[in-house]
Amino acid sequence: MARLKAQYETEIKKKMMETYKYGNINQIPKLEKIIVNSVTRDAVSNGKIVDSIIAELAAVTGQKPVTAKAKKSIASFKLREGQAIGAFVTLRGAKMYEFLDRLINLSLPRVKDFRGLSPKGFDGKGNYTMGLKEQIIFPEIDYDKIDKIRGMGISFVTTATNNDEGRELLKQFGMPFREK
Repeated sequence: MARLKAQYETEIKKKMMETYKYGNINQIPKLEKIIVNSVTRDAVSNGKIVDSIIAELAAVTGQKPVTAKAKKSIASFKLREGQAIGAFVTLRGAKMYEFLDRLINLSLPRVKDFRGLSPKGFDGKGNYTMGLKEQIIFPEIDYDKIDKIRGMGISFVTTATNNDEGRELLKQFGMPFREK
């Protein structure tokens, strides 16, 4: 947990300063927050599915998730405005670094046929979003207790001004990006 934060404060800041020649130490990009979310269409027919999503996200992140509700009613999906359809967690500070460390060192190596993360998930401002097809790659989730395999989205929000700075920052943290 504290290892990644300490590494950022010492090594990563120094490497970023040398690479991009910032005039001020406050220009060095940093990781602001990590958002983990899971939404499913099955929640429309069975409301208890949201409870299992909340339990899984809480186990993975160590923080209580917030319920995601539908913004609009869509008759063809049998969806009503305000209906619970999933959950999300915003991680900051020590819990954010702890989650990032577990994701890189424990969970991603457990993905079958893993060849690295796609470098195309950047938004133009240095933020990166990735998707996972299975929640069972996290060691905190007991395979026997899950009702269905679900995916989740993970967004890394940085203070970087462009994709290159954001990619370099995440690479320094140890994110395994594949070559284009």
